[in-house]
Order: sequence, then C-alpha cells, then structure tokens
Amino acid sequence: MRRRPIWKFLLWTAFTLCLLGAGTVAGTVWYLLEDLPPLTGLHEYQPSLVTRVYSADKQVIGQFFVERRILVPLEKIPRHLVNAMVAIEDARFFEHRGLDFVGIARAAMTNILSGKVRQGASTITQQLARSLFLSSKRDFQRKVKEALLAIKMEQILGKEQILELYLNQIYFGHGAYGVQAAAQTYFGKDVARVTLAEAAYLSGLPKGPSDYSPYYHPEAAQRRHALVLKRMAEERFISSEEADRALEEAVSFKRLARDEPAPHFVENVRLKLMAAYGEQMVYKGGLQVYTTLSLPDQQAATAALQEGLRQLDKRQGYRGPLRQGANPDEFSKVKAGGAMASAPVGEGELLEGVVTKAAKDGLTVVARGLTGKVAAEDLLWARRRLRGPDPSKHVKEIAAKSPAELFKVGDVVEVGVKKLKGETVQFALEQTPIVEGALLAVDPRTGAVRAMIGGYDFKRSEYNRATSARRQPGSAFKSIIYATAVNQGLSPGTPIVDSGSVYNENDADMVWRPENYDQKFHGLTTLRDALAHSRNAATVRLLEKLGVRPVVDLARDLGIASPLANDLSLALGSSGVTVQELTAAYGALLNQGMLLEPYAIETVVDANGQTLETHVPEPREAISKESAYLITSMMEDVIQKGTGQAAKGLGRPLAGKTGTTNDFTDAWFVGGAPNLVTGVWVGFDEIRTIGEKEAGARTALPIWISYMKKALEPLPVMPFTVPDGVITVKIDPATGLLAPDGASQGVNEVFLKGTEPTQQAAAKSSPSQFFKFDQM
Repeated sequence: MRRRPIWKFLLWTAFTLCLLGAGTVAGTVWYLLEDLPPLTGLHEYQPSLVTRVYSADKQVIGQFFVERRILVPLEKIPRHLVNAMVAIEDARFFEHRGLDFVGIARAAMTNILSGKVRQGASTITQQLARSLFLSSKRDFQRKVKEALLAIKMEQILGKEQILELYLNQIYFGHGAYGVQAAAQTYFGKDVARVTLAEAAYLSGLPKGPSDYSPYYHPEAAQRRHALVLKRMAEERFISSEEADRALEEAVSFKRLARDEPAPHFVENVRLKLMAAYGEQMVYKGGLQVYTTLSLPDQQAATAALQEGLRQLDKRQGYRGPLRQGANPDEFSKVKAGGAMASAPVGEGELLEGVVTKAAKDGLTVVARGLTGKVAAEDLLWARRRLRGPDPSKHVKEIAAKSPAELFKVGDVVEVGVKKLKGETVQFALEQTPIVEGALLAVDPRTGAVRAMIGGYDFKRSEYNRATSARRQPGSAFKSIIYATAVNQGLSPGTPIVDSGSVYNENDADMVWRPENYDQKFHGLTTLRDALAHSRNAATVRLLEKLGVRPVVDLARDLGIASPLANDLSLALGSSGVTVQELTAAYGALLNQGMLLEPYAIETVVDANGQTLETHVPEPREAISKESAYLITSMMEDVIQKGTGQAAKGLGRPLAGKTGTTNDFTDAWFVGGAPNLVTGVWVGFDEIRTIGEKEAGARTALPIWISYMKKALEPLPVMPFTVPDGVITVKIDPATGLLAPDGASQGVNEVFLKGTEPTQQAAAKSSPSQFFKFDQM
C-alpha cells in the first residue's frame, strides 16, 4: 500500500487548521458584532454635560455633573490643539479607516524587541469607541469589540465628526472631560485662547492624566510636553523653530482645588433645581443657572462670619494643642511637585504648625515650610483654658507668666499668617471654632439673596443654618410685636410701664417673672425707648394688651411660617424661626411694608440656549407703609441710642434689632438699610450656652457690622422714605401728649395722621420757678 507523501499530509493539516481558525475567528467576530451596542444615534450623541451656576456678575460659583464637560464645536478648537492631539495619539488618523495596521506592526515590533509592552497602537477612533461604549476592563474580548466599533464608526462618521466627539469626550485629569473643561481647569481660560505650548501640555494628558499632571508630577509633564512638540515637528504640523519657542515658553497653571465661594448657597440652588427639573437634567443636562448672589458680598460675609466666630471661640477659651510630640521635620518641607507647591501662602491663611521653641517673648513655629514667630501678646488668650463644653463653667484661668508655661516644643498648633514679608513670617495663634453661625443678606426691594452662609465650614457640616435651622430669636422678635402695636393705632410715643409682673397663664403652679437684661425696671417709658433698650417687662405687658393672635397674624403676613407659641412667652422670642424667615420679615418692614420672598435663581437656560425659567417678583403688602415706617423709625433708635449703638459708625440710615435668648444660647442681629437687609445668628447646634454675657450686641452685631461695612460701600446712601400719611409732632415723653408751648424737654415723634395727640401736657415747673414763687 502506497503511503501519502508527508508534505501532502502536513498541507492538509495546515489547511484544516486554518479553516477551523478562520471559522472560529469568523464565529467570534459574528458573535461580537451581534453583541456590539447600536451606533444609529451616534450623529445625535450628546455626552453628559455640566450644569454651571453663576453669580450675579456671571462668575462660576458651582457646578453639578457626572463628568465635568463643556461641549465645544470643532471650529472653536484651535488647530494647533487638534494637530497636537493627532501627532501624539494617532499620527495616521487621516489615512486609516479605524485601525492603523502600520501602527500595530510598529508597536508589536517595539514591544518584542524591548521584551515588554512599551507602545500601544489604539487609534483615536478606537479610544473614542472605548470611551463611549465599553468598560475599562482590559481583555481580548474588549480589544476586539473596540476594533470592530472603530471600523463601524469610521463608516458612519467623517473624520472631523470623530475628532469633535473625541476632543469633547476624553478625560484630561482633575475632573475635566473634554478640551474646554481641561482648558479652564489647567489654565483658567476658554479653549479658543490656548497657546501652542499650552496645547502641548493638554495633548500629553489623555495617555495618563494622573501620571502627567503638572500639579503632581511636573517633571513628567514637562517631558511629555517636549515629546508632543517633537512629534508635531516630525509630522510637520509645526516647524522646529516653533517647537523650540513653545518649549521655552513659560506656562502658568491655574491654582488647583480652589474652594467654592458659596457652598451653602450653591447647595440651596441644587435642591431647588432637583425639585424643578430632576436629577438627570441637573447632573447631565448642561443647564446654565444665573443667580442673585453677589460674589464680593459673599466673600465679605464669609470673612466677617469666620472672624466673628473665631473671636467668640477665643473668648470661650483655648482647647489646647491639636496634638503633642510632633516631629518638626514633618512641617519644615513641602513635597516637591505636591499640591502644596501650587498653593503659595498668603496673609490671613490658616495653617497647622509645630512649636520648635517656647521663650518669654513668644513661640517659634514651623508651618508649611515657613518659620515664623508668634508674639507673646498674640498668645494671651490661651491662658483661658476650656476643659469642657460649657464656656461659663468649664474654664480655668492659667496664671502663666511666659509662653513656655503654656506650650512645649513639639506641640502642633493652628496659626494664622499675620504678616508676610519675604522669608519673614509673623504668626498669630488661632483655633478652629466649634460654635456655629449663619448669615443671610437680601435686597428687600426685590428679595434677591446677595449672600448666604449656612455655617462656619461647609466641609465640616453641609447643614444650612440660614434656611433650615429654627432657633429662638429672643428680643429680635420684639420688632414684630411693636409693629403690631403701631398697626393697631398705638404710636412710638405711647407710654408703657416697665415694671415687674408675675404671670401664670398656663399652669397655676408655674409662675413667670420677666426680667430685663440689666436686672432693673425702668418705670414709665415709651414704646420707642422700650424697643430701643429691649425692655422685656414692658414688652410682655404690651403683648398682654395687644393679644397674641394679632402678633401671630402679622408674623404670618411677614412670611414667618414656623410654629409660634400662643402665649406671652412670644414677647421674648420663645418660638424658633429661621434666619431666612426673620430676615425677610425685617426686609418687609424696611421696604415700606412690601414683602418679597427671598429667592436665589434669576434664570435657568438649557444646553440649547432655551430659557426654562425667569424669576418674576411678586411683591405683597404685609403691613401698611405708614405702620412700616413707624416701626422702622423705632428700630433706627435701636442703633442710634439703644442696644445696637455699635453700628452708628457706619454713618448711614440703618434700622435693626439685637436678639439674645435665655442662658445666652442664641445671639442675633437683624437689620439693614432700604437697599440691603442682613440677618446674623450665632450659637451651637445643640442648645447650650455660648458664654456668659455673649449677647447679640457682643456676638452677632460685630459680624453684621463687619459685613455691612463692605457690602454697603458700593450702594448709594438711602434714607427710609416717609409716607404722606405720617406726620411729626413734638410730644411730652412722660405722658405722650403734646409738649407744652415753649417746653424745652419735648421730643419729636412720628404718628399716623389722625392718631397724633391733640391734648397738651401740663407745663412742668422748674426749680428756678419754685424759687421765684417763694420770693413773691
């Protein structure tokens, strides 16, 4: 029997194996083709977009996104940026049809010769396919799908369309998706203004956004930057001279990780958007949200509140070093290429440092690579040591004569940069407050929120104490009681007795004796003086006369929706209200009785430029303009001669009221001018004292003054408008009647027309008149 030649056997075997292999490959490809996502909607593909929130002066103050991306058409992207991306990622992009077989062969040879994977061959189309449709899992199946998708995409889309999608889709690091977001993240500019040198930096990022970050790995970023320029020159996109010039150009990067200027406000806006448009639209729809917030006002408010809380915290007492026994080397160097390197220290900045020397004249502290002094006078407050939660009970005064008795080498402390000149630094001892606060500023003429702070630090607590926390307003509620009085026909000059009384209206076994802050009673006084000096006893007596129901009704008309007590304790602000409610109510009183609810959003525009909503003011009369003027005039005296006198120095017409609650748990000041009203609250989240004698005038008012001084500066000085229905009459303050003719002790008082006194008070005899009478 003749045997077949061996070569025929081998040939048939090879043929059979090839046939089986081809069949397997074909089957695999067919299977994967069936499993590919549909590309029919690729022409209309819309990636998730960033919703951006703008301040009143069109500055970005917040963003909501799944991927931070801002779409930009290809024609607005500089050609040198497009060329840089092509040169470094896919030089044969305009020649292949999705797969670059030349590149694949070159990469394979390079990897074989080096003995490891040194070079990839994914085209721009493959990268886009992976980003749009596939996971980041690295396996053979994904690679085949990527290749098949790239071929199909090249059949559906043109090269320019692929480039536009790619440049808007890919990740550039630090949360930036697409070239527009990348340009703003790294350079703080629109992509259209990116230079060749900047374009080379951006183009080097997609391969390894973290590895080539100019913030964290500047040397690697520079090497990648040089490689991009070299490839651009090799591919003749630029000349060698242009590459050299771009390589020598100094590129400045935007400071990274800047905090949002108004986080509580932006979160408040987000909640409103979510309720109106839903999560999908807010996080992926690319809305443009224009708000009422004034960025300068917000910055002034933040500085005022934080400084005020820090000063209160110092008065409460020093809680001691953050930790002890630290190694000074931890604080003496800044890691090269680290985030710190991009954040130079400035005056007013707060740092953690370590004590390296404690002497009679102060401390030597090293913080973030800087060595500075803390003078002895900046340490004096630390002698008051707080050993527990109650600043009035858990405090111990240390009779230290030297800083060395208070601090040891190795103590880690918080310091503020007081003065910085070259390498010389002067620090001040600081301490992050535990106490909280809130501030809300509103234009009473429109209801526009100009500034909002919901707490000391949003990172510590996202809870918005300006809009959500109901706290007892104390005497700050009195203005509503006195407004009810003038609304019922009483006048600021109406006499009232400030004297001790006992009340037991709710429980016969429980008696209540209202006392004044100064522990004194002042007898016969006027409503004006009772409000100016915050007389508790007189106010309770007034509420008893008016009745609780009319006060509650007026509070509701003024926009206060929180539950209110139906008893005389309401006179002293026993019912919790929010800062927003009370500020809006004062806004109505100072705006001739017209209430405009506080609002934050002016306009919302969708990604196509269509306006979805625009705020339309809806003013509502809460109280007559005449009554509003009378109570405003009374609150002006709070500042001119009462508990708010510290605000007189602002030098313009202002009206407001302090507020303090029992045991000093809450401190308030609410008030303003015709064009700006601000409310400030200070306290702990839990109900406990903020410190002995820490009343509204001492704690909240300084914050209010600090903010209003800056916020009012660009605004015109406006007097409170006197309505036609208000007249001024000279009265005798002791009786409320017309002052006798020629009397020197009468005071001018305002009245609603028709309610002014018509009867003249009896003339009072002076001691000199008695002497003359005795001589007759």
